[in-house]
Amino acid sequence: MGRYIGPSCRLCRREGQKLFLKGTRCVGEKCAYTRRDYSPGQHGQTRKTKLSNYGLQLREKQKVKRIYGILEKQFRRYFALASKKVGVTGETLLQLLERRLDNTIFRTCFAASRTQARQFVRHGIIFVDNRRVTIPSFLVNVNSKITLKPTTKLLKLIKDNLEVSKERSVSQWLKVDSENLKADVLSLPQRSDVQFPISEQLIVELYSK
Repeated sequence: MGRYIGPSCRLCRREGQKLFLKGTRCVGEKCAYTRRDYSPGQHGQTRKTKLSNYGLQLREKQKVKRIYGILEKQFRRYFALASKKVGVTGETLLQLLERRLDNTIFRTCFAASRTQARQFVRHGIIFVDNRRVTIPSFLVNVNSKITLKPTTKLLKLIKDNLEVSKERSVSQWLKVDSENLKADVLSLPQRSDVQFPISEQLIVELYSK
């Protein structure tokens, strides 16, 4: 499957806001977006265009894709699944994205970023209900129990992440035992749990054309 391997900060500059793709490394003066808060490219500083309605919808979709680290084909599948469920399509879409295992690990503060969380899952150190899961897109359910491989070489890194992320609150739909490196899914994530400015209605309008 294809994936973006370019500089993460370039994506933040393209969207015109910090997406915190590198986690805690995005905080501070060294952040590329802090130093150059304009679009990348030769004409990034001089070309200022007013976006049409379609442009606004497209940028919102691209922003959400980049936040959760997924590509177009997979994102369309999430939207198709959300549109079939009862409820508000936009909120259901965000709920599905929040339930991804890599995002869940990020929300527990075991990982500093979603990219790092995805690596943890791929390395096979994440267990859900005592079963090893190596698929980052795996959707957690209510009462799912998440544990980490006790002998992993990444144990020190995970504990360092917990120490650094003390100021980052754990989502209310999760219960984390930082001492034993365990987490329980108490409920499905709600719209209020998405702590990032997202206008999901623009995405619904884009795909509904």
